[in-house]
Amino acid sequence: MAGWGGAALLFGATMLAASAAWAEVPYFADQIKAGTLPAMEQRLPEHPLKMDFAAEGKEIGKYGGDLVTIMGRSKDIRMAVVYGYTHLVGYDQNLELKPDILESLDVNDDGSVFTLHLRKGHKWSDGAPFTAEDFRFYWEDVVNNEQLFPVGPPRFLLVDGEPPKFEVLDKYTVRYSWSQPNPFFLPELAGTRPPFIYRPAHYLKQFHATYQDPQKLEEMVKERNLRNWAVLETDMDRPYKLENINLPTLQPWVIRTQEPSDRFIFERNPYFHRVDPDGNQLPYIDRMIFNIANAKLVPAKVGAGEVDIQSRILTLKDYTFLKQAEKQKAYHVRLWDVGYGNYATLYPNLTVSDPVWRKLLRDLRFRKALSLAINRTELNRVLFFGLATPRNNTILPKSPLFKKQYATENVGFDLKKANALLDKIGLDKRNDDGIRLMPDGRPLEIIVETTGENPEQDDILELVGDSWKKAGIKLYVKALQREVMRTRAYSGDTVMSIFTGIDNGLAVPSTVPSEFVPVNQDSLQWPKWGQYYDTGGEAGEKPDMPAAEELMKLYEKWRTGGPHQQKKAWEHILDINAENLFSIGLVGNVPQPVVVADGLKNVPEKGIHSWEPGGFFGIYHPDTFWWDR
Repeated sequence: MAGWGGAALLFGATMLAASAAWAEVPYFADQIKAGTLPAMEQRLPEHPLKMDFAAEGKEIGKYGGDLVTIMGRSKDIRMAVVYGYTHLVGYDQNLELKPDILESLDVNDDGSVFTLHLRKGHKWSDGAPFTAEDFRFYWEDVVNNEQLFPVGPPRFLLVDGEPPKFEVLDKYTVRYSWSQPNPFFLPELAGTRPPFIYRPAHYLKQFHATYQDPQKLEEMVKERNLRNWAVLETDMDRPYKLENINLPTLQPWVIRTQEPSDRFIFERNPYFHRVDPDGNQLPYIDRMIFNIANAKLVPAKVGAGEVDIQSRILTLKDYTFLKQAEKQKAYHVRLWDVGYGNYATLYPNLTVSDPVWRKLLRDLRFRKALSLAINRTELNRVLFFGLATPRNNTILPKSPLFKKQYATENVGFDLKKANALLDKIGLDKRNDDGIRLMPDGRPLEIIVETTGENPEQDDILELVGDSWKKAGIKLYVKALQREVMRTRAYSGDTVMSIFTGIDNGLAVPSTVPSEFVPVNQDSLQWPKWGQYYDTGGEAGEKPDMPAAEELMKLYEKWRTGGPHQQKKAWEHILDINAENLFSIGLVGNVPQPVVVADGLKNVPEKGIHSWEPGGFFGIYHPDTFWWDR
């Protein structure tokens, strides 16, 4: 297949059969003896996915035990899906796409036709067959049902508004075809939050008007005091949020605890499709347990030895404290690299509603002045022990697209140059407190909005405010709930916000460049432009800055081009972002503390802690972790 590195061969290379010497899981012994659960050879697919332990530097493990971690809120039980990292196709540790749930995948030369081959005998967690019917049900009865999806199928399934031709070729084969290439399809399937283009049809049909008796369906709707059947079906169908504990899954662990709770138990999936090199069914760990605790208490609880593995909520400032208790509490603290483009980034809202602020923030000289007036070296030394790197919000050196200037341009501390730029813009008048005056006479006071979730951001902004004050700029911090902050940005009320940098600092040419182009409402530097693209022009604002317009043209070139053109488009997109400083990066490469209990095996000493790609621990497959006690 041209441009995909021999995808058909690559994606067919995992068709491995498990060893005939099955080792039954002790956890299920009683159920098997009672006849309520079949033996392993009946539970596994005909061709399970045999994990390549040699390539991953892992060893054969033993069954048993719990894996305990802490989440800051019950909503975060969805991280079980992230850590489980079970996708149709997923990234390996070399960031190459490989089949996972799928047995193999065929892609035609131009990337417009995708044929998905399922594993014969693969079953849902309740033992029902996983077949092409589950894909047909999703396509015909879910995303193309106006009552369930009023806006139609997700964007990644559309090419210039064109939906795919969906075909069921046989019980274990489905095909998606477009008249043009669809470069979004595979990256979306491998995304940390998978799109689940299949659903357990055998279970969900009982809540669907097409299949259920109308009177019985109405009784279920009334029993739950819901508006209609569509709300009922949606409530029952939440494969990512895990709100329905009865929903069958393909994940390594199945949720068994109903909300509300402060302790969620996930039990091993008896029909999980992966095996180790000896043919032992994974996962090794019997139960995954999420304890819920106030985020402020998490470092202390981790230091007290209350977890088996933890990275969430921990920051570098916790490292010294955690190291001190390391030997006493029988755990080790590891420092992993991160995949974010930046640990903390300022986002001037180029689509802010206030016309004076809009003109000012769109002036490149102003954005440069803001950047040059930040003492990142001091920030790094005071808050990150000098272990971080002052840098822009861009891709990381490990990306094949990286250029040094992307990370270093305009990050030096130069108050003289910053003040000169501000004077040149016309902000040369000051009030009695030394704060510059905006063109309409208001003091140059920037309110930076935060989610209030990371106390370190307040410390960062305090230091930024100290250096900005020397340039005649006053900084105020406004903490909001994440949803409120984003809503304010979308509506144009936010002038500036602080958040993490780009999710995927490890981009390759085939990666969708959406974080560098105004195609996403969630991009805090241009939310209204992103909204315009997201809604097909029905909401938001059309990009009206020359650089942004050029980015949109390059995005189209990336979308419609082959690998060479995609690489060229990426390079130009990154060049424009570096030149225009649409977001103001502060520091990056802040190591992530990862606490691992002694005796927990197959957890890498060094890893990349990244939401996208990788799902934090997910890319290292926690189903292969095991206890040696």
